[in-house]
Amino acid sequence: MAMNVVGLFGWVGGWVLLFGVSVYSADWIVWVFLPYFIYAPYRALTQLRYFPAALSMLRVLRTSRWQLMRGVPYGLTDRPDVAVRHYGWFEFPNPADPEQWLPMVFTRHLRLEWWSRRMAPRAKPHLKAQIEDIWFAGDSRFIGVVAASSRGAKAPRRMHVIEQHMNFPHYGKRPNGWEVGPDGISRGRRAAGDSIAP
Repeated sequence: MAMNVVGLFGWVGGWVLLFGVSVYSADWIVWVFLPYFIYAPYRALTQLRYFPAALSMLRVLRTSRWQLMRGVPYGLTDRPDVAVRHYGWFEFPNPADPEQWLPMVFTRHLRLEWWSRRMAPRAKPHLKAQIEDIWFAGDSRFIGVVAASSRGAKAPRRMHVIEQHMNFPHYGKRPNGWEVGPDGISRGRRAAGDSIAP
């Protein structure tokens, strides 16, 4: 969140500062700064799009603890059991039934390039090794945050929101058949921003 705020104020503040400099400088200075004047508003708008994901991460991390997992299944291919368009998936165990693994998907492409390069089927072994140990916080029946491991597996980094979008006949984020108790539903609602059906 701090990086989002710094980035937003950096792009907007830089634009205002350079505009002020160009007003009181020679005309040719405007032409030097013109690429920034055009690109900075786009970057500021893009920066605003990071805030919803950051707030989702914050909600999830307030309700769940990090777990370090090894050898989690993942992929970039389409899955018939997922109801929405996605940009890759990981599978995590169902908290109510550890033998059942549920796919969770990336639904936003922002800041996903790092993950995509490592999840690709033809990725080099040293890149795939960087996601061999995965940090996960959340509930695989609802929403979670996935992160790569820092050196020595001491802390999560490169966090990204992943969501549950299984293809059920009555899909609506309704946890049918997953033995979700009142506590789990309440925690899932807090993490997902109250968007889970009763």
